Amino acid sequence: MSTPSPHTDPRGFLRALYDAAVARALPAENTAAYLPPPPKGRTVVLGAGKAGGAMAAAVDALWPKNAPLSGLVVTRYDHVPAAYRASPGRIEVVEAAHPVPDEAGRRAAQRIAELAQGLTKDDLVLCLISGGGSALLAMPAAGITLEEKQAINKALLKSGAAIDEMNCVRKHLSAIKGGRLAALCAPAQVVTLLISDVPGDAPEVIASGPTVADSTTCADALRILKRYDIVIPDAARAGLESGAFETPKPGDALFAGHAVHMIATPQQSLEAAAAVAQAAGMAVHILSDEIEGESHVVGRVHAALARSVARRGAPFAKPCVILSGGETTVTVKSKGGRGGRATEFLMGATLALQGEPGVYVLAADTDGIDGVEDNAGALVTPDTLARAAQAGLKAQDFLDRNDAYNFFKPLDDLVVPGPTFTNVNDFRAVLVI
Repeated sequence: MSTPSPHTDPRGFLRALYDAAVARALPAENTAAYLPPPPKGRTVVLGAGKAGGAMAAAVDALWPKNAPLSGLVVTRYDHVPAAYRASPGRIEVVEAAHPVPDEAGRRAAQRIAELAQGLTKDDLVLCLISGGGSALLAMPAAGITLEEKQAINKALLKSGAAIDEMNCVRKHLSAIKGGRLAALCAPAQVVTLLISDVPGDAPEVIASGPTVADSTTCADALRILKRYDIVIPDAARAGLESGAFETPKPGDALFAGHAVHMIATPQQSLEAAAAVAQAAGMAVHILSDEIEGESHVVGRVHAALARSVARRGAPFAKPCVILSGGETTVTVKSKGGRGGRATEFLMGATLALQGEPGVYVLAADTDGIDGVEDNAGALVTPDTLARAAQAGLKAQDFLDRNDAYNFFKPLDDLVVPGPTFTNVNDFRAVLVI
């Protein structure tokens, strides 16, 4: 299928770039090269994340049919590929809530912990880890209830904390994350396959690193909680202050011989999108796959860059495409608003661009879901503000109440691909023609 022209169909062109980024991160395309040979003993597959269902399906399809294979993976509701749901394979896939954990996630985590125990050195554990696993693998540390963990998680999500900060707290208040799942698997061989959704691709941050060593400490978690003024129950504070909730650290013998493979990353997806744009004759500039910060502020910065290109041809000549990834944050200031990081980014960009001619922007989450909504993101065009004015929509009001979804929906500018069954975080494309 040919790529829509950026000059005659800028919307279709930007959507093609997003689709290329998602396709590059699909487990079916990236798993085979990283699978070890079957072991002498059993092979148990354990995992968690938004890509969990697709990763399980890929492993099941690739693993020798005459080799034993079993296990359990937990993914987000409605994130099991249709074919695997209709015809389940050797790996059980269950669904739970994201971004706030629920009882289904707690039960799944308990079952995964039980499956990890009683293995031998002849057994192999394949751990399939992707973004979202922090919430989906919900097994609170001793003395902490699921309800308390949910409250802490909600507070973190609203605080504006960066993903590495949130996951530092999450792993120290967990009985299974922060390397603890690897400890449960001993003495089996452990091979972890990762799809990165975090800036920098640090394995210990992805899904709070259930099978890898953790360089952060209980003291770090306490500092983060204090920084964002998050109240925690007495049992959680006692566990952190005493060090009872400390995680296994780099150099710990329990990780000896374990293998960790990054099978898909944000940078790879940006490069795939860049290749599509270049094939359409466009110059492409990848800013970074690690951009963080308040979403609407990052949107304003991208808009400032686009205006400079459009008006002065600097720092890039037009026509061109500017790509970026990473994970921005939203500090929620108003109850009742709808939206996520991508649409909040676009609110900032819309207000800063002020209808700049020739500038089009798409921002969308590669998992297909922006926050908890049914869209991945949205599009901004030079006439977005004019169409909004005709509809009686004032952009600043929607941004003030964190209600970006309800700004873009009546304009028919939402990007709604449905769950993509992968997750390499934010994707942003700015087209200047």
